[in-house]
Amino acid sequence: MKKTLWLFPAIFVFNIAIAQDFSKHPNTGKKGWEPLFKSDLSNATFEKDVWTFSDGVFTASKDECLWSEKAYDDFMLDLEFKNADGTNSGVIVHATDLKEWIPHSVEIQIADDYSDKWKNVSPTWQCAAVFGHQAVTKRTVKPAGEWNHMTITCKGQKIWIVLNGELVNEFDMSQYTSAKTNPDGTAIPEWLSNPLSELPLHGNIGFQGKHAGAPIYFRNIMIRELK
Repeated sequence: MKKTLWLFPAIFVFNIAIAQDFSKHPNTGKKGWEPLFKSDLSNATFEKDVWTFSDGVFTASKDECLWSEKAYDDFMLDLEFKNADGTNSGVIVHATDLKEWIPHSVEIQIADDYSDKWKNVSPTWQCAAVFGHQAVTKRTVKPAGEWNHMTITCKGQKIWIVLNGELVNEFDMSQYTSAKTNPDGTAIPEWLSNPLSELPLHGNIGFQGKHAGAPIYFRNIMIRELK
């Protein structure tokens, strides 16, 4: 009995020590982290000649996505992005159909919230929102031309989004049981025709290209699978 009582606090402390904190940017230099894409994009799926990698930066010449060749379950994705004036892009997770990806995935929005084009749209269309579903709690995106740091964690049906050092969105897919109305009563865009609560969680990761006429730039895209 005495031995059991002595071990319990040690086990409890150990479990706290290994608890994962998804509210901060991770140290991607630690074991388990690796680049999502090779520099020659040989492990990526995309339309030929649309995406290029130069001086450490990925960018696209058309509105076509760059997809991971591999499908993932639970993961942390850490990256940097830079907007141009009027950028409207996104990071796509849980994608199970790479051609008709919009209703078969979750999009983490990237946008130049300071531009005339996007500053007055629905908050669920602005940067670091879960597009069409949940806005950020605080705007932390930087103006066009500056690099931003984003971490997206997907574990089960939960998604955490950290932008420039702050947790700005914590999202639970299981609460989104309708394809027409969000839990807060706001309308969901009609092209998002599948309830998020029903989406498969094993899928590809994607990056939206030159959408709405403005480029997007990505670099240092790192991933760590969660067990």
